[in-house]
Amino acid sequence: MATDNTTSTTSTTPAPGPEPREARDQQGARRDGASRGGRREGRGRFGQEPVENEFVEKIIAVNRVSKTVKGGRHFGFSVLVCVGDQKGRVGIALGKAKAVPDAVRKGLEKAKKNLITVPLNKGTIPHPFIGKFGASSVLLKPAAPGTGVIAGGAVRAIFEALGVKDLLSKRIGSNNPVNVAKATFDALKRLRGVNDVAKMRGLTPAQVIFG
Repeated sequence: MATDNTTSTTSTTPAPGPEPREARDQQGARRDGASRGGRREGRGRFGQEPVENEFVEKIIAVNRVSKTVKGGRHFGFSVLVCVGDQKGRVGIALGKAKAVPDAVRKGLEKAKKNLITVPLNKGTIPHPFIGKFGASSVLLKPAAPGTGVIAGGAVRAIFEALGVKDLLSKRIGSNNPVNVAKATFDALKRLRGVNDVAKMRGLTPAQVIFG
């Protein structure tokens, strides 16, 4: 009895192996760049340090406004904001838009363009002053270390962004947040440090301090 010793061979295609890690990373980077508007290489989300904001941003007041027209009412928002680096620079601005986030963004952009530098003395202001705007007046007085910021509302927000640690303040007249903030800003713009006064009088800072 004859036996057939031939064996049939079936050709099999090898299964595709795992994709190399380098190729996967390149494809992922391309997809990530396309979805984020073509972000440059080295600025992906892996190993990227978060960028710290230079300024402290505070919202002082939000006011809803309306305009009556023939077809009804149009509503909008005005937001009073302040920015500061807590090192002697501060700015305030009023942003207006149809939505609160847009108004805040506009206000912050304007405030950063209107920064002023305030002379500080050991965490407080150099001398007393009264700032005025409209029907609002704000009295500012330097305070001893450890006193804290004795203020509220718009005045406190501005001095926290400015970096003042000790202060005495008193609001006089209207309590409208916009007027109070602008009165405080008016006082800050008029403050003079020891070096400024010495230069105006033609003296040295020691002669100004000790007479």
